[in-house]
Amino acid sequence: MEKLTDERRKALDDDHIRNLSRMEQANTDVLVHSSEIPGGYTVPPHRHRRTQFLCVFAGVVLVGTERGRWMIPPGHALLIPRGLEHSVEMLSDVSMRSVYIYSPEGRAASLVPTVLEVTDLARQLITETVRQDDLAEDRGRSELVMALLLDEIGRLPERRLGLPFPASGRLAELCRDFVEQPSPVAKIDDWAWRLNMSRRTFTRFFRQETGVSFVTWRQQACLFACLPRLAAGEPVTRVALDAGYESVPAFTTMFKRMLGTSPRAYLTSRAAA
Repeated sequence: MEKLTDERRKALDDDHIRNLSRMEQANTDVLVHSSEIPGGYTVPPHRHRRTQFLCVFAGVVLVGTERGRWMIPPGHALLIPRGLEHSVEMLSDVSMRSVYIYSPEGRAASLVPTVLEVTDLARQLITETVRQDDLAEDRGRSELVMALLLDEIGRLPERRLGLPFPASGRLAELCRDFVEQPSPVAKIDDWAWRLNMSRRTFTRFFRQETGVSFVTWRQQACLFACLPRLAAGEPVTRVALDAGYESVPAFTTMFKRMLGTSPRAYLTSRAAA
């Protein structure tokens, strides 16, 4: 991962401003954009008048909003609703493609950010769309490829990689601290004690603030910490033990529940992509 200097960061900020202005002024219903961005850079908070389909080809990005964070590892994409202010943090060197869709129908009309697993077909169509956009090839063919891509986006499977956050307060501080140092054995009673609440009151309060149970949130946060390391090629055993799991099978069970596949199968599919 390259060292990000102030000069390089300023250049990236300027590129973002120019690209955002260009996209917002364009009249076409669908736009595509290719990005190669170094780790450590964060795209400042912004919004689009189109729904954004942000697809990660390599690296790991973290999209943050006021109410939650969404991690997108390689082979996945985040559907970002139009008008939603968000930032994009590069947790490693990133190669990503974005499709901006101006449509009131289908998935593009969604009001909730959604993490999607990108199929081989969707990846190939995105690559072809970017290539044709760069070369300005036959318009008829481009429209057919784009139409098929939009249809395929509507069929992609959802993955539970969102991490809802409380808006503010002491609970938000605890959640942020946990993301920095996650543990699969963190106890409800400990968090309840820190907030001077009974276990029952804390459980109800946590669900009201985040929309999920403490156990579900804890599993998602632990996965957040593991994905960048796995994507960087670290051994599964080391990542599992460092994350506090007593065994690789226990870690694998959690991973399969969240991503629908084992860590090794996930890494193999990402390497082959």
